[in-house]
Amino acid sequence: MNIQSKLSADPVGPTATRRDLVVGAIVTSSALLVGCSPMDLLGLGAKKQDFGSFGPFIKIGTDGVVTVISKHIEFGQGTHAGLAAIVAEELDADWSTVKVEQSSANIKVYANLLMGAQGTGGSTAIANSWMQLRKAGAGARAMFVNAAAAKWGVSGKEISVKNGVLSHASGKSASFADLLADAGKMTPPAEPTLKDPKTFTLIGTQSVRRKDSKVKSDGTAVYTQDIHMPDMLTAMVAHAPLFGAKVKSFDDSEALKVKGVVQVFKISSGVAVVAENTWAAKKGRDALKVTWDDSKAEKRSTPEIIEDYKKISAAREGSKPFDVHGDVAKGFDGELTKFGFDFPYLSHAPMEPMNCVAQVDGQKVKLTYGCQGPTMDQMAVAMALGVLPGAVEIETLFAGGSFGRRASPSAEYVVECALIAKKVGGFRPVKLVWDREDDMTGGRYRPMVRHDLAIKVGADGYPAAWRHTVVTQSVMKGVPMPQGKFDATAVEGALGSPYLKATPVVDAHVAIADSPVPVLWWRSVGATHTALVMEHVIDQLAAKAKIDPADYRRTLYKKAGADRHLAVLELAVAKSGWGSALPSGTARGIAVHESFGSVVAQVAEVSMKDGEPRVGRVVCAVDCGIAISPDQIAAQMEGGVAYGLSAALYGAITLKDGAVEQRNFDGYRVLRHNEAPTVETYIVPSGANPTGVGEPGTPVIGPAVANALLVLTGKPTQSLPLVKA
Repeated sequence: MNIQSKLSADPVGPTATRRDLVVGAIVTSSALLVGCSPMDLLGLGAKKQDFGSFGPFIKIGTDGVVTVISKHIEFGQGTHAGLAAIVAEELDADWSTVKVEQSSANIKVYANLLMGAQGTGGSTAIANSWMQLRKAGAGARAMFVNAAAAKWGVSGKEISVKNGVLSHASGKSASFADLLADAGKMTPPAEPTLKDPKTFTLIGTQSVRRKDSKVKSDGTAVYTQDIHMPDMLTAMVAHAPLFGAKVKSFDDSEALKVKGVVQVFKISSGVAVVAENTWAAKKGRDALKVTWDDSKAEKRSTPEIIEDYKKISAAREGSKPFDVHGDVAKGFDGELTKFGFDFPYLSHAPMEPMNCVAQVDGQKVKLTYGCQGPTMDQMAVAMALGVLPGAVEIETLFAGGSFGRRASPSAEYVVECALIAKKVGGFRPVKLVWDREDDMTGGRYRPMVRHDLAIKVGADGYPAAWRHTVVTQSVMKGVPMPQGKFDATAVEGALGSPYLKATPVVDAHVAIADSPVPVLWWRSVGATHTALVMEHVIDQLAAKAKIDPADYRRTLYKKAGADRHLAVLELAVAKSGWGSALPSGTARGIAVHESFGSVVAQVAEVSMKDGEPRVGRVVCAVDCGIAISPDQIAAQMEGGVAYGLSAALYGAITLKDGAVEQRNFDGYRVLRHNEAPTVETYIVPSGANPTGVGEPGTPVIGPAVANALLVLTGKPTQSLPLVKA
């Protein structure tokens, strides 16, 4: 991939309160770590477990090697390194010898403090762990300092620690290994003293590099598909061709003739074929004859759904206000400029499709796989098997990407595997394999969305009244998390936008449509569509007013008091050469968007090649609080640009009479290496606590490209993908 990163960061400075992240209920660590709770009653309380002398997040061996226990899965985002660096910084450990180990599934100890459940998502891994792991590292450091002080008969204030070695001016020194036994007997301080971020020596440097690179490069990293256990069986499931259809009957006579097929039986989601290996399971599934009951299935085609959404939008049928202020009754008198946008279903399309290994025997359940949401999966499997959630043991492996796909509240593929293993019985391991076609046609898509806007422009060329209607399915339907009067994830990025804050009259509503097509959060969730709508509308209004798009935004950000938006805008403009000459046939587009607590600006340089947009260069500016690993932030911006650009240019899942038309990458086109732009990343210096970086880079590139195309062609974008099939 043609990616070159340029980093500019000065992450040290006074700490600040973390900005709120819209990810659900906030649960404090004290509530999770003391007292009896519903978790205990469900068997999800702290299990009898030896955490060692340094708490649940740190293990130190007799060789002095520090192992950081990560409560968050590593599936390519670099979380393991970032979390380990927080501990290593406060502990003053030798970074070169620090290791990372995945935690067990234990909500009482390893809950995501911004979710109230154990899980990785919403770009919260670093944000929710920041103070928790700083205290863990500082507490362990204090134990070693106190042990050395007692042994040497000196004050702890006179002892320094660097790279796992404690020193005193008298010449005395000792390593973590030397003091391990003594330190383990010390009582950790209730509130350990944290470093002033100005003194950080690891955080914010290029030394914070990934800990999983070597094993993923030499092939020794273990993924679910690599698991081979004695006497293990492999299963595949025949799923209905239409969403909402159920098994009416099936004929397994030919399937059972396939060599290696062991069992065929019905489960809640289809018909399972269990075999001695993957090939036999696939051939057996191919030989099945299944009759489906599609009486409650989705049978509409994509154009029909779009038309239905337009009707709902026009009538505001069942809609709820998400931002209404000003004199709505009179504010929309006069000429209105109207805009309409359509967004398709999107597949997550991670490199590794869904899979799981399950072992079940009575009340005993063991799951081995790349688990993104341990608590959700424990709950779903327990309900399916009739056991307590605490009886469901989970061993979390690396996963080959997710983008939200592995954090499904229904845990459908995990439940499938557990049900099949229960039928097989005897704690015999069963590996469930979804092939690419299973994954691509299996639903849990980014929802289809319709936006309609009518904007009254004032004499100064800026919005005076903004009417906005969003129609979509809800990714929060059935999710056991506190929800308000409307699904905020459906409108995040529009809700709270500085453009709406700067507009005197706003009448914004969201309507939730329904369909058997299952939907799910997709990398950057609501921002996947709101960013393009908000940013592309602003460029069209700027063009109508004959004002430079960057200047237009400056005015609105100042009106709204959006200082962070203004800062990333100015940085991106400065670094991109905004306004300077470009080769003929090339144009720049700019977009700025906030998601998951971070603000990102991108400037894209776009040309046309063979009738398709080609992005050559992207300049990205990001404000994400303290930059723990500047290199990893750049990597996430690069990945976010590639992922978002892939969706903006090509991504679409379409239905024909209810059936998914795309089954593999031949039909679901993704960005190729030769199409990837050069990405330059610049980080706004900040002393604030860290915010998300896994998702905020994704939604900005689409509108930046659309805005460049507006300059190139004079035509606005009204639907995605930009390249029509």
